[in-house]
Amino acid sequence: MTRWGLIGASTIAREWVIGAIRATGGEVVSVMSTNAERGRDYAQANGIAKSVTSLEDITGDAGIDAVYISTTNELHVEQAIAAAKAGKHVLCEKPLALTISDARAMVHEAKDAGVVLATNHHLRNAGSHRAMRDAIAVGRIGKPLAARVFHAVYLPPHLQGWRLDKPQAGGGVILDITVHDADTLRFVLNDDPVEAVAFSQAGGMGQAGLEDAVMGVLRFRSGVIAQFHDAFTTKFAETGFEVHGTEGSLIARNVMTQKPVGSVVLRNAEGEHELDLDQRNLYEAGLQAFHDAVAGKGRPSATGEDGVWSLATGLAVVKSAATGKAVAIEAGL
Repeated sequence: MTRWGLIGASTIAREWVIGAIRATGGEVVSVMSTNAERGRDYAQANGIAKSVTSLEDITGDAGIDAVYISTTNELHVEQAIAAAKAGKHVLCEKPLALTISDARAMVHEAKDAGVVLATNHHLRNAGSHRAMRDAIAVGRIGKPLAARVFHAVYLPPHLQGWRLDKPQAGGGVILDITVHDADTLRFVLNDDPVEAVAFSQAGGMGQAGLEDAVMGVLRFRSGVIAQFHDAFTTKFAETGFEVHGTEGSLIARNVMTQKPVGSVVLRNAEGEHELDLDQRNLYEAGLQAFHDAVAGKGRPSATGEDGVWSLATGLAVVKSAATGKAVAIEAGL
């Protein structure tokens, strides 16, 4: 059994990750919050035996095998490196860090320490995206030419906070949502992005100049071009993911979500065919892969290297939106 410490008493841990850890055979033994009262209340509400207030209380605990980091983005690098140095396996929220050099340092430190480092990119665990990847791999749409991602949603009030008012924490829609698009595109297409062009928007939700919507295009090594639209501001939009090839199109709806829902239609010369999807809890699938990797069986769903790629893409989109120029994407691994 993998024994977990939570670094951050977060909403995502409460709503998704604690349950996924337990459902896949792990145990949550401690939670760290710098606010002692919040930590105590969180531990009690979620059935966690211990709450602590310092990083050292987690990394120095011999009863912890792995940590889940869900603090604000600027804190990830210090916390992940400290955990790896202490021999803890690390599951870290996206983006891994705020700079590519910091994200690379996290990957290298984990390798040197011989621990698993994974990025919590849940969408690649969705039955919809796995079915799309498999269909493309066996040639069901011919050669992929273009893709479109609709990931414009409404950020509910209880999640707004730092995402909309703390640029120093890596707030804004690009490092929150566009990085997910980048990872899902890389996974489905089995291809890497090499260039980004984007325009951002301040639609009234983001404070301190933070963007709350963005549109853009990514170009991939193979020549595929992919549109994306991400937002915190669209209350009534649906999400979707499309890949169009020389012999067919894959059209997915309501799939850019934490829930195991949505549909995928294959459209080609023979008509339309809805794909069978292995719908399961996305976080449980990710935690099962993580636990297996800790046991030496396979690799996590999204590795640290995958997290570097999605961060590099997000930072290129940020730069393009700021400069009005096309920006090369270089993960540099």
